[in-house]
Amino acid sequence: MLSEAQSNDKITATIRGPVSGQIAVGKGITQISAPGWTARPSEAELASLRQAFAELREQVSAGSPPEKQPAALERVDELEEAITSSEPDLSTMEYVKVWFGKNLPGLAGAVTGLIVHPVVGKLVEAAGDVLAAEFRRRFAV
Repeated sequence: MLSEAQSNDKITATIRGPVSGQIAVGKGITQISAPGWTARPSEAELASLRQAFAELREQVSAGSPPEKQPAALERVDELEEAITSSEPDLSTMEYVKVWFGKNLPGLAGAVTGLIVHPVVGKLVEAAGDVLAAEFRRRFAV
């Protein structure tokens, strides 16, 4: 619940109850962001990411030659660890994307789709503006 009162040049706001997302009240608002201010993904969102990894593992198992399957599944494990660590590891994410492009190009799109998954974006944003900017630069999102 947001209530706002304005008298002359004074603006006040009272916020009650569960709040998620951004709130802005007033004139000439400047957005300031700092690590930890960005909302982390909910448990339901993290569950959808885990499901996306399970689906990728199924695709890798079904769509890769037997001799490349163990290495491909290992890359998926590396990707999951890189994405879900407290600070996502962009270098590993990029490496896994390139590995699939070279070794299993038919699955590269699925890997890229997971890297640009909306929950991954939230995890990266929560780690800070510098990492988020580098993520956007590397993965064109």
